[in-house]
Amino acid sequence: MSEKLLFIVMTDTAEVGLPGTSRTTDQIDSSVSDLMNTIAALHNQIATLRMQNSEIQARLLDAVVANESLQKQVLALNKRIEDSIKPPLFIASVLEVRDGEALIRQHGNNQEWLVECDKQLEVGMRVAVNNDLAIIRILKGTLDERALIMELIDTPDVDYQMVGGLEKQIQEVRETVELPLTSPEVFKNIGIEPPRGVLLYGQPGTGKTLLAKAVAHHADATFIKMSGSELVHKFIGEGARLVRDVFQLAREKSPTILFVDEIDAVGGRRTHDGTVGSAEVNRTMTQILTELDGFRERGDVRVMAATNRIDLLDPALLRPGRFDRVIQIPAPDEAGRMQILGIHTKNMSLAGDVDLQSLAATTDGATGADLKIMVTEAGMNAVREKRSAVSMDDFRYALAKLRKGEESEPHGMFA
Repeated sequence: MSEKLLFIVMTDTAEVGLPGTSRTTDQIDSSVSDLMNTIAALHNQIATLRMQNSEIQARLLDAVVANESLQKQVLALNKRIEDSIKPPLFIASVLEVRDGEALIRQHGNNQEWLVECDKQLEVGMRVAVNNDLAIIRILKGTLDERALIMELIDTPDVDYQMVGGLEKQIQEVRETVELPLTSPEVFKNIGIEPPRGVLLYGQPGTGKTLLAKAVAHHADATFIKMSGSELVHKFIGEGARLVRDVFQLAREKSPTILFVDEIDAVGGRRTHDGTVGSAEVNRTMTQILTELDGFRERGDVRVMAATNRIDLLDPALLRPGRFDRVIQIPAPDEAGRMQILGIHTKNMSLAGDVDLQSLAATTDGATGADLKIMVTEAGMNAVREKRSAVSMDDFRYALAKLRKGEESEPHGMFA
């Protein structure tokens, strides 16, 4: 464009010098000015076009990024569609491994199948199979997650001094559970096998679970706690498999103390009323019996169990070899109640008129849990009346309130 302008200027200049021309200098200047204005306008248009081009480039980049995001969403949606139309996978356990074959048991229907397999399998592994019983993948971990979370990580802040009125029972439990783990040579020198398990029984609130917490606090061993109700499952084989996994975990982390609370929920007398649920409870119970005293060595695993209804337990569960010691945890006597009251009131601000001995004498039939509730209720009454110390009247109020609440339950507190 500059060359064209130069050509025009030169031409106009040349024309000025030609004879007979009528163009003046002013006309030439006007033409040059017009051309310069045209050039400026063109430059402005170029700048505007460049800005528009930059904006289009930015919008194009945003469109590319959005397109990539949408492509990822399309892939994710296609994956979900593929997963939704795929047949579901079933869980199975490997029972036996042969050359290119595996014997598996499908969970849910408890059926066993011999299938071909090209994967590296081990007995006890869990695998996912399809409708054709082809092993699709191996599941991580052979133990049920529900078994793993039963291990007690944080030690309970309960020691034997916090269990009142049970000195004899504490001694028996320590001999059965702690001593074989801490001093096995004592039993070896005598020439006897240490007790393998202890069953605690008694009415609710007498301190069975509290005693187990004290054992967990003092014993230098892995502590696994489960409830009998956790072993009752809807599907066939689930309860038995969970029992196997819990005992397997206990063996792997030995020395171990395994505490089964409310064992009557799954350890009752075996009967069959024709329902699937009854059969499943019996199957779980049989697995417990096998783990307690079967051909497989249990190792340094000591079993504690607790129940409120020992009369409901299956006789096979109570025979020696499974629970060698059966210890009754009774309601405390007067001396025991005095000790328990001292434990629960040691951090309380007591008025001078408080007579714990009198309270222990007037609470015949109360359990440790009953006495703890009474102490707490007395303290709440002092808080309610905005006093800094708990008086004997607070304890009388708590005792009367709790006894009044028991009138509708003649077999409850202080019966």
